Amino acid sequence: MKTFYKSIFVFAALLTASLLSLQAQDIQVPVIEDGQAQVIPEFENQDNWIRHDLWVETEFDTDGKGQLDRMHVSVTRPQQTESGDLKLPVIYETSPYYAGTARPPYDFFWDVEHELGEEPPARTPGPEVQRRGERPVISNSHIKTWVPRGFIVVHSSSPGTGLSQGSPTVGGDNESLAPKAVIDWLNGRATGYTTPDGNEEVEAFWTTGQVGMTGTSYNGTLPLAAATTGVEGLEAIIPVAPNTSYYHYYRSHGLVRSPGGYLGEDVDVLYDFIYSGAEEYRERNRSIYRDSIIAQGIDRVTGDYNEFWAGRDYLNEIDNLQAPMLMAHAFNDWNVMPEHSLRIYEAVKEKGVPSMIYYHQGGHGGEPPHWLMNMWFTRYLFDVESDVEDLSRAWITRENDERDQPTSYPDYPHPDAQDITLHLTQGAPERGGMTTERPTIQGTETIVDNVSFDGGTLAKAEWTNHRLIYITEPLVDSLHISGTPSITVKLSSSKPAANLSVWLVSLPWQDGRGTQITDNIITRGWADPQNHKSLTESGPLEPGTFYTITFELQPDDQIIPAGQQIGLMIFGSDREYTLWPEPGTQLTVDLDGTFLNIPVVGGKGAFNTN
Repeated sequence: MKTFYKSIFVFAALLTASLLSLQAQDIQVPVIEDGQAQVIPEFENQDNWIRHDLWVETEFDTDGKGQLDRMHVSVTRPQQTESGDLKLPVIYETSPYYAGTARPPYDFFWDVEHELGEEPPARTPGPEVQRRGERPVISNSHIKTWVPRGFIVVHSSSPGTGLSQGSPTVGGDNESLAPKAVIDWLNGRATGYTTPDGNEEVEAFWTTGQVGMTGTSYNGTLPLAAATTGVEGLEAIIPVAPNTSYYHYYRSHGLVRSPGGYLGEDVDVLYDFIYSGAEEYRERNRSIYRDSIIAQGIDRVTGDYNEFWAGRDYLNEIDNLQAPMLMAHAFNDWNVMPEHSLRIYEAVKEKGVPSMIYYHQGGHGGEPPHWLMNMWFTRYLFDVESDVEDLSRAWITRENDERDQPTSYPDYPHPDAQDITLHLTQGAPERGGMTTERPTIQGTETIVDNVSFDGGTLAKAEWTNHRLIYITEPLVDSLHISGTPSITVKLSSSKPAANLSVWLVSLPWQDGRGTQITDNIITRGWADPQNHKSLTESGPLEPGTFYTITFELQPDDQIIPAGQQIGLMIFGSDREYTLWPEPGTQLTVDLDGTFLNIPVVGGKGAFNTN
């Protein structure tokens, strides 16, 4: 009887496989219209999707157990792939967030209320992260969008998070090599297992091995990280708001500067925030990575660029990148600021790798329009010729438009943008002027640093000695800024260290209902005057001695309406971003040695004021 039932089960399995094989042969994949993969009716029913998980072996051991770490991977695919006759490309997202993060209260951030150049108060270690999730699901992102269109969706947890082995390193090599291993497995070059410690192998027989990666924020960093390894099979990436350099994320031109909304965050804080991996290895891994490598590298005293930061800067690893890249970001993302995307886009473009960039005017996150993502993945994952390579290189959502209705431009920055130089005329403690013509000698003006006042309050103030502000006459015509403004400041400080903050604003300042994110702040920047010569070496300022520092503000593309005035605000500590020293530091600015360069479409001829 047992033999009979066993034969029945085998027959049923063979019959099912045969039916799936025939079904797979009858399905047309892909179905493409206007360069985009269309929904295939046979793939729409989620009840017929196969979902399973496994562990992929990497080439590193970061938890010290003496065996190579394995990454937890989940797969969502149409049942028609089970026969092996239908092989589909993969959309892949990896993340340290899937299995949970630290919960409030966030009392393990650094205390920013201390003097500059001093050791900060000791930080309270983060809480134990409670791992969540149920196998075989790691995440449901992307599956409803891409599986019906003929793609398989793969997710994985980053090292030391969820059921993936190892330790987080927050930008270390293992975060690049982990997704590389998954892509290698999808192409038959790495080994997958049914369990984290067993020997039963799993093969990806259902895929072509052509992989596209995407994700937002940290999840957007990791496609770039994987691409810098040059792994074969990674055919396209769409990073959204990626952190492309941890120095640029936590520092600014030598200054200790927090990402917007996360005052006091740093690499070690993020380590604590994401570490949801196996409890038995946490103490050992924290000791090595957080309390040794990270603690010795971040340097919250000087803010200088060093080997630790260089090792977490993906621009330094760009040589091996070959995957066509559609970059996406927002000009008002004050968390992962827009310089992160532009620096990589320009480098990839220079390499000759197919590239495109999309910007919207909002805050953190925001994918490109679906049609653009679809065209990008369809072109490179199905390897079909399309018009996507003939489209404009830059897509920018204008100020009053919906994000999925961007305006096309030949490139970003706009090829017709030219720097114009604006000079300052005195007016403190009220408002000075700003003009394209170099004025007669203007002398110096002084501010008294006071972190008690936020930037918005200072910008609106008619009279205050806590900031300097210089404004143009009202614009006669709208002004299109496209690119990265820069500023040169000649200043002295009454103390050996000082914060330097710069905002470029549109005035009059708008408040109340109906105010848009683009109404007031054009762009911003921060710098440490101690780093006036070098990012890698700083030194105390001699009180009363003038120093000249030049640095870039954040990239922007904004059309300033006619009638508005452009204002340059120079102040010390920025309450939302910098450290909080005691009020009282005096910064004296030499107006004759200070000027602003802004990239204007049409150049000086387009800058018309009353």
